[in-house]
Amino acid sequence: MTDAALPSLTLPQMLREQARLQPQRIAIRQKDFGIWHPLDWAGYLRRASRFGLGLHAMGLAPGGHLGVISENRVEWLLAQMGAGLIGAVTVGVYPTSPSNEVAYVVGHADIEVIVCEDQEQTDKVLDAIGQLPRLRKIVVIETKGLASYPPEVRALIATFAEVEQAGAEVHAREGDALIDAALARQTLADIGLMIYTSGSTGKPKGAMISYRNIRGVVPGIVERLALDGDTTHLSYLPLCHVAEQMLTAFVPVYLGSQVNFGESIRTVQEDLREVAPTMFLGVPRIWEKLHAGISIKMQEAGRLQRALFRRALAACAPLAEKPRSAWTLAERGRFALAYWTVLRALQNFIGLRRARVALTGAAPIPADVVRFFRTLGVPLVEVYGLTESTGMIAGHRSDAVRIGTVGPPTLGTKHRIGEAGELLVRGEMVFEGYYRNPEATESSVRDGWLYTGDVVREEDGQLRIVDRLKDIMITAGGKNLTPSEIENTMKGSPFIRECIVVADGRKFVGALLQIDYETVGKWAEAERIPFTHFRSLVEEPRVRALIESEVSRGNDRLAQVSQIRRFHLLTKELDHDDGEVTATMKVRRSSIYKAYAEEIEALYRA
Repeated sequence: MTDAALPSLTLPQMLREQARLQPQRIAIRQKDFGIWHPLDWAGYLRRASRFGLGLHAMGLAPGGHLGVISENRVEWLLAQMGAGLIGAVTVGVYPTSPSNEVAYVVGHADIEVIVCEDQEQTDKVLDAIGQLPRLRKIVVIETKGLASYPPEVRALIATFAEVEQAGAEVHAREGDALIDAALARQTLADIGLMIYTSGSTGKPKGAMISYRNIRGVVPGIVERLALDGDTTHLSYLPLCHVAEQMLTAFVPVYLGSQVNFGESIRTVQEDLREVAPTMFLGVPRIWEKLHAGISIKMQEAGRLQRALFRRALAACAPLAEKPRSAWTLAERGRFALAYWTVLRALQNFIGLRRARVALTGAAPIPADVVRFFRTLGVPLVEVYGLTESTGMIAGHRSDAVRIGTVGPPTLGTKHRIGEAGELLVRGEMVFEGYYRNPEATESSVRDGWLYTGDVVREEDGQLRIVDRLKDIMITAGGKNLTPSEIENTMKGSPFIRECIVVADGRKFVGALLQIDYETVGKWAEAERIPFTHFRSLVEEPRVRALIESEVSRGNDRLAQVSQIRRFHLLTKELDHDDGEVTATMKVRRSSIYKAYAEEIEALYRA
């Protein structure tokens, strides 16, 4: 696909166009109480329009800000598109965020109306209502528990169904005139979305995404991933993150492809098996969890199954980076045998047997994890992008994967490498700036170039992400270290969930390690090691020995200066509520270094 192949239409204008071109084609399916409910393109536009007209009746003006705090579901998209159809801007809030983080985003973004999934999310907003003078109305999707609120609180609340009904009444009086007029005024320069950064090093910043940015990023995604109107996708990662936005909202509306919403984030594995999507996006933690799940399954399998599994992996490992078009007849036969005896069942187990492309992005991933899934026959590719680039701007081609890189830049993305190896990019996908933060905008975008903050190396046209510029560490001996390389090597073990390197100004590399509770727990059960909870498992000497052997195995693959000499096993899982990780599970290094200062110092005592 070329940029010229896309109509010069905004996302809401394109939704209207899809409803005109293929009104009865299924756009969205949502599972409720075990039943999949379809919504065609005509119904998508109709419901989004009614919700948008309801917001208009509520007083939300063009340019006004609508917040959404919910797990992924059809109402998320209806709210976003409804706001866009009347010229308003949508701001997503992570549903896992505690009340204080919700209050910050809602207040900073000047949100006037917020859509909350249920009573739990509504309570987070109500807890901070005194700090939110611009918030005028709360719209609740699931109404259970609303009757318990006192009358003065209930006056602030409307249900999602009530807003749609109010919009239907406006439409009955005025028809399509209001929506048509708003879309006639809308241009690609208009802001359609605000996405808040994770805030791993400070307060989250609101990235303003225009419709030009959205239209600018789509051709590169479509061309690189070979997507088309028949693509199917299961949406489950937070829609307030740009990665899910690009595959649930941006690409499907321009291509006319289908999105599926499962029952909840907790049923993803079951939903995957039912949907069997042709495209799947997983952040590294999802792939690591699937990797651990297969490891557990193999631990529970019989001796013959384990032997077949190991033989299949050994036979197919050389094919992980080799294009299928280049496989010899013998290699095709070898893979076919492994597929029918072992791999097909494993692909079904994780729900990816029909996937034409699978993505990992949003954070670095251990190379061993990518290699593992490609060996299984899952077409996993690594992609790269930022909130500020409106999503994916680099990625592997399916027939040219070099594990450890993120592939070449996508269609429409210009790039160069600046001082200290920092990647700079420009193109229509570069965001419009940070809301209410001109200083940060000027620091990030200079002369049209987005300074990504990522150090890269270019290898035969493919980009290798070295690390975040701010995360590069210098040892006491003056050696430069890239902590992500060390951390990802260790996290390639199914027994290690998190690794936080300590090396800046130190004599050697130390680390804080968090075990994968589920995988280590299954291992302990097989070894007849008793434990009652996370801490008791961590403090078991045989678990310590297991992790030591995994660290030693990882060290063998690192340069001597990068090897972990000492580590501390965390006795609790890192927690968002404790400020140790962000809503996207990115580690807040400064918070962890401060919280575990005593344990870190103990690593360096003689």
